[in-house]
Amino acid sequence: MFIVCGEALFDLFVVGESGGALRFDAHAGGSPYNVAVGLARLGAEVSLVTGISIDFLGAKLLKRLEAEGVGTGMIVRKGGPTTISLVGVDAHGVPAYAFHGHRAADRSIEAADLPKLPLGSRVIHAGSFSLVTEPTGASELALARSRTPGVVVSVDPNVRLSVEPDLEVWRRRLGEWLAIADLVKVSREDLGVLYGDAAMADVADGWLKGGAKLVVVTDGGDGAHAFTAGLRTHVPAMPTTVVDTVGAGDTFQAALLWRLAEENAMAPAALASIDEATLRRVLRYAAAAAAITCSRAGADLPTAAEVDERLLETGQSSTE
Repeated sequence: MFIVCGEALFDLFVVGESGGALRFDAHAGGSPYNVAVGLARLGAEVSLVTGISIDFLGAKLLKRLEAEGVGTGMIVRKGGPTTISLVGVDAHGVPAYAFHGHRAADRSIEAADLPKLPLGSRVIHAGSFSLVTEPTGASELALARSRTPGVVVSVDPNVRLSVEPDLEVWRRRLGEWLAIADLVKVSREDLGVLYGDAAMADVADGWLKGGAKLVVVTDGGDGAHAFTAGLRTHVPAMPTTVVDTVGAGDTFQAALLWRLAEENAMAPAALASIDEATLRRVLRYAAAAAAITCSRAGADLPTAAEVDERLLETGQSSTE
């Protein structure tokens, strides 16, 4: 089972303006929420750990998870409001976010709210602004630290400075996760935000020396880079017609986790010793999944059948 920790919210997309009034289109989302839905669509058994409000928006978030087949047994219902994210997409399909979530349910999880990790948990993944909003951030970290040996810890910082503008807070919390993480996925953009002009390979090498087994850096249209202690490799981005890039990183994350498990590489030792052919196969799968999401409006993540079809269209398959 995959355990995904993080925020659950509604994205409000600006879709029009008339007479000084803006029109919005609302979609359930939040990076970890999307990752959980993406894993379920690929065929995984997955549960989401988050706080969901008892308000009417919270009820809709919960209903969507249930409809997608995401486990809700670790959901904590809270009296705070549902986080709202206002999303504007530029001419290149790149989104900008403004989050409104003061004292929101997904930021209000106490350690005592959370049950133990269920038996059969293979992976605990966390990311985005829930890492640094308290008390949720500390509670998620404590949950990950409580894992049994062999459970893979995965993290993607997915930095959101509009939620927490202090980079030292992000660096400190990421450092705490890196102390226990086996798998780190990060965007090239976030590396620049966190570490300025530091070379990607140097940052990855530092994380690997600190205990990570596999580091993956996504680089938009330039594809993805991967590093272990014994190898480094790169795969190009999958060609696609971009509608917008909302949810592309979440899709890559979900597909990365799913495909590593399908390749029997979802264990700390297996991640450390993965061979290049297998790793490239995993990265191509994740790239194909992300390309599908980019070709559709919003965070509409693909099914396994759709990813397989896309790979076949490009002369590849999920097993080669």
